[in-house]
This record gives sequence, structure tokens and C-alpha cells, in this order.
Amino acid sequence: MSHILVIDDDEHIRELINIMLEGEGHSVVLAEDGMVGLKKLEEETFDLIITDIIMPNQEGIETIVQIKAKNPKAKILAISGGGRIGSTNYLTLAENFGVDRTMSKPFYHKDFVDCIGELLEQ
Repeated sequence: MSHILVIDDDEHIRELINIMLEGEGHSVVLAEDGMVGLKKLEEETFDLIITDIIMPNQEGIETIVQIKAKNPKAKILAISGGGRIGSTNYLTLAENFGVDRTMSKPFYHKDFVDCIGELLEQ
């Protein structure tokens, strides 16, 4: 069993991810934005961090940068339902900041669970 932090502003997505991860035997902590996620990281240690990119208050790229500054070895999965900055894709940008994997939303349950398993085995 792994301890996983999920950061996403969409309550329905957070809950769906929570159900999928708990169904695989993981313990999950939920955060509604990057600021809350960073506070959770100060309180607990996680085996994996899953973060959305486009969020209010503190978006995912800024959150990723701050996580990596404090813990360069942190395992991060960046997820996004889309969006671009000019011609730059947000998930490509996240890769440039050192995330371990990216996934576009929506995703299939099996693909998501397989991705989590692969990340936790690394």
C-alpha cells in the first residue's frame, strides 16, 4: 500500500481518483489546489503526488516547481484536461519541470491504475 497525494480543483475528479486508488489498496490524501497540497506535503510524506495543472489559487506548474525544489526525488504524475499557453501544451511544460509522467483527462481506469503501478515500482 502506498500513500498518495491528489491535488485537483475539481471535486468530482478528486473523488473519482480517490475511489480508484483506494480500490487498489492505497491510502489517499486530497487537496483542492497547490497551496493546500504544499501544506499537506509539510505534514506528511507521500510515495506519489498526482497534480492537476490548471487550478485556481496556485496552479500545477508552480506547485511542481515548489515540490521539486524541496524534494527533487518526489514522484509526480501531472494530469490535465487540456489547455495551452500559446503553442505550448501544459503537459509538455510539466515534463520540462521534471514530472515523472503525464496523463490527459479524461483517462480510462485501467490506464490510470497501470500508470500508478508503474510509477510506484520505479
